[in-house]
Amino acid sequence: MSSRFGLIGILLMFTCAPCFAQTQDSVLEQIQFNQKLNASNPLDSRFIDESGQPVTLKTYFQDKPVLLAMVYYECPMLCTLVINGILRTLNATPLTVGKDFDVVFISIDPDETPDLAQAKKDSVMGGYAHVSHPEGWHLLTGTRENIDAVADAIGFEYVYDAQMDQYAHASGFTVNTPAGKVSRYFFGIEFSSRDLRLALVESSQGKIGSIIDQVLLFCYHYNPMTGKYGLAINRIIRVVGSATAIGLFGLIGWFLSQERKRLGMNH
Repeated sequence: MSSRFGLIGILLMFTCAPCFAQTQDSVLEQIQFNQKLNASNPLDSRFIDESGQPVTLKTYFQDKPVLLAMVYYECPMLCTLVINGILRTLNATPLTVGKDFDVVFISIDPDETPDLAQAKKDSVMGGYAHVSHPEGWHLLTGTRENIDAVADAIGFEYVYDAQMDQYAHASGFTVNTPAGKVSRYFFGIEFSSRDLRLALVESSQGKIGSIIDQVLLFCYHYNPMTGKYGLAINRIIRVVGSATAIGLFGLIGWFLSQERKRLGMNH
């Protein structure tokens, strides 16, 4: 399964370039976002964090779910739309970065530096509406080998356009379990805060969220075809049916008890 959500942004970015019209189809064919649910992230992959320190990806997969997005920090258009969409969704989600889950951005451009990552981190955190937890935000740079290891693992495709000196890439992000398994996909540049909340709670295996979240997870299920949560109609019908049956049996039992009392009084 794949998604091409967000490609409108790429098309707009290249509209003014006549040469792009000749290569549009071949480029778009290479930038799908293929779902690989339950795939393992390559946690031994090595990167450099925004402070210039070498790290492995497993550093960020400990006891919390992880929102992981592949972008690049000097992207002229689409990455900004994706990051802004993520921020809007995070701001509308009661769960908190750094407390309930972590956010990891990985640059797909091996030429980008930790300085660029730090500048982007400052910008992103400046737009975050909740209590700021800097330790929950991680913006990484790395070699092509390690970038591709993560991209291949999660099904993220991109291609470098030498004529435009830019990357054409898929848009969206993944939510991952603390053990590094890909749990849920979000495609495009606009995301549902309810779906993200459910995905994070589900990926944490109930370690975060409230009783209300658990009830919502019972009523909604993830649809891999759309990358969204929808009402679990069959499950709700079963619950309603069971509740109705219990109610009927209870009512019948009450009528029988009343009838026994009436007969006892007559005797």
